[in-house]
Amino acid sequence: MTASSKWAGRRVFLTGHTGFKGGWLALWLTRLGANVRGYALDPYTNPSLLEAARIPSRVEDVRGDLRNGAQLEKAVTEFQPEVVFHLAAQPLVRASYVDPIGTYETNVIGTARLLDAVRRTPSVRAVVSVTTDKCYENKEWHWGYRETDPLGGYDPYSSSKACAEIVSAAYRQSYFPVEKWSEHRVAIATARAGNVIGGGDWSDNRLIPDLVRGFLKGEPVLIRRPHAIRPWQHVMEPLAGYIRLAEHLLQPDATRYATSYNFGPSDDDARPVSWIADHLAKTWSNDARWVLDQDAGVHEAGYLKLDSSRARAELGWRPRLHLADALDWTLDWFRAHAAGEDMQQYTLQQIEAYEAL
Repeated sequence: MTASSKWAGRRVFLTGHTGFKGGWLALWLTRLGANVRGYALDPYTNPSLLEAARIPSRVEDVRGDLRNGAQLEKAVTEFQPEVVFHLAAQPLVRASYVDPIGTYETNVIGTARLLDAVRRTPSVRAVVSVTTDKCYENKEWHWGYRETDPLGGYDPYSSSKACAEIVSAAYRQSYFPVEKWSEHRVAIATARAGNVIGGGDWSDNRLIPDLVRGFLKGEPVLIRRPHAIRPWQHVMEPLAGYIRLAEHLLQPDATRYATSYNFGPSDDDARPVSWIADHLAKTWSNDARWVLDQDAGVHEAGYLKLDSSRARAELGWRPRLHLADALDWTLDWFRAHAAGEDMQQYTLQQIEAYEAL
């Protein structure tokens, strides 16, 4: 599926292209034929997917801070995009405890600044603002959260993403109301995904990167909450949903889709941390192992699942990779990187293989 007629030549403004999810989305959009301008801070990990997959060779690479309104607006208005994907964020729960103000400034005010720039960019037709499954008020119940459930957030990160949802809804209702779509022609939607995994994620305090780092060093990996259950999914699963959502926002009936959507895995793939760690250790080598971290650290949700019925019914989206396969694809990526392969081509090959499922 190269140079898709839906994306060939489309101008796409993507925040967060230097990050993990944003890097994968940047490569995928260029594979589909889009003309992408990325806007983000420098990568916050070393190594990074940006460098490993040579993403600046395929997109217009603009470095900037969401909190700098003048710089951000200039980057948007000069480019005159038709589609905006907003992925830039402070994405880590534990980091939000260390820097709560920076987290709120980036995730809440940054979202408002971007949407305000969109308000003054007449070329824009579709906006997909990405938040998280953690934007819900977590009641630790055993069924998936729906888009109509109350927003909340125990920690600064989670609550900042709930705020970003409210900001997005306020801009949609105030400046781009669906009943006046024929006048402004802009459709805004938000997307909420679960815990994503995949090659190129080197973030600290994330399960898969921590495991891979330990396995590569031959050291036992400390695991904080082995019984916590998360909606694990390969990064391409929600990205396929974001792309499909944007395509629907460009249709004549765009107002149907100007709302929020969950993109979570199948119920069978909501697994405890220990299951993930055991599977990866067994797959990696006989010497790979993990041990319980006696210091669980700051509060994190114990049980969290998403109900993706709306995305299935309205967008025709569904998960394609079972969790075990997603984990294998992730380890294959890291092994290829360690072996010195061309990771841009390898990542594009994994995207092509996913499209063929």
